[in-house]
Amino acid sequence: MIPITRLCVGEAEARAAAEVVTSGWLAQGKKVEKFEELVAQFVGAKHAVAVSSATTGLHLALVAAGVKPGDEVICPSYSFIATANSIIYAGAKPVFVDVDPHTYNIVPELVERAITPRTTAIMPVSQIGLAADIPAIREIARKHGLKTVEDAAPSLGASINGVRLGHGSMSDFTVFSFDARKILTTGEGGVITTDDDAGAEKLRFLRAHAASASMLQRHQSSNVVLESYPEVGYNYKMTDIQGAIGIVQAGRVDEIIAERLRLGQRYNEMLGGDSRLEIPYVPDGYLHVYQSYCVRILTRQTQLEVMQKMAGREVATRRIIACHLEQHYRAMYPDLQLPQSEAATSRTLLLPMFVGLTEQEQDQVVQALLETLGKPGESAA
Repeated sequence: MIPITRLCVGEAEARAAAEVVTSGWLAQGKKVEKFEELVAQFVGAKHAVAVSSATTGLHLALVAAGVKPGDEVICPSYSFIATANSIIYAGAKPVFVDVDPHTYNIVPELVERAITPRTTAIMPVSQIGLAADIPAIREIARKHGLKTVEDAAPSLGASINGVRLGHGSMSDFTVFSFDARKILTTGEGGVITTDDDAGAEKLRFLRAHAASASMLQRHQSSNVVLESYPEVGYNYKMTDIQGAIGIVQAGRVDEIIAERLRLGQRYNEMLGGDSRLEIPYVPDGYLHVYQSYCVRILTRQTQLEVMQKMAGREVATRRIIACHLEQHYRAMYPDLQLPQSEAATSRTLLLPMFVGLTEQEQDQVVQALLETLGKPGESAA
């Protein structure tokens, strides 16, 4: 079976983790600080704050952005469930809007129409390696006095006109993921980037139970340091084991992205022009880093039929959900209809995409897909 992903880690990451294990310090410390510096430098942000996951990062960023219980946060439905869940964690209400049928990213015009007196933030999602229209969304946010908290979990390295997501000129807060399927991995973990000095201080404070002094500061001090807890915080820290792995991965980020671009372009060449499917659309000036490779099925077959037949041909596939169709959110919005999101979640498919995918494996994926699709307008046998 060709998996949807395969880890891109090796001896260097293993040695880095082992060095931390034998160092006597496993918790958040100097390795995490170094990893934060590397991420900030890569995207062009003043601050990068490491956390235990992108989900906790989204929650923490919403809190730092001033989102309170009873507020509304505008977001797409076509996304991983963490997008909506993080808004619930902050006590706010997700307000779902539709996506563009080509990019699968949130439509700025629909965002502006959804703003109410209770709206305090916009959470665009930069899907599977392609940036949302962040400049347009941030302009809307500025116009209405809102914060932009971007879910860029799968899109580290994606850019618009040469400016990377997470750069200080982009969203107020940008959250990246480092789980096993993302551009870089630390196993689990995430980073929030921002140019907001006060916001960054708030993030660092809240991720460690809102302690007045960190564990590392207390450990390194030659004097007794008695910390206090002036408000309720969270335990959202990253470990130094993860930080050490992240440092190694960050040193390879350019080659990792370059290989994903090569594989994505190879898929494009083999699948482009086939009337049975649509390949990824990339607007002018945008860099798609292909965290996943998404195709839209245009034949009569259902998504599930295609996925099952692909599995029978030893190729794994995945889908992206529409959050508003999941049980909890369907109960909140029983009558909500988002035609483009619903069409996308029922007709799109993610193909295997990872550094280490061989050309022979990629050829097998393409052959399996084309055999599964059959003739245009017909169900495959």
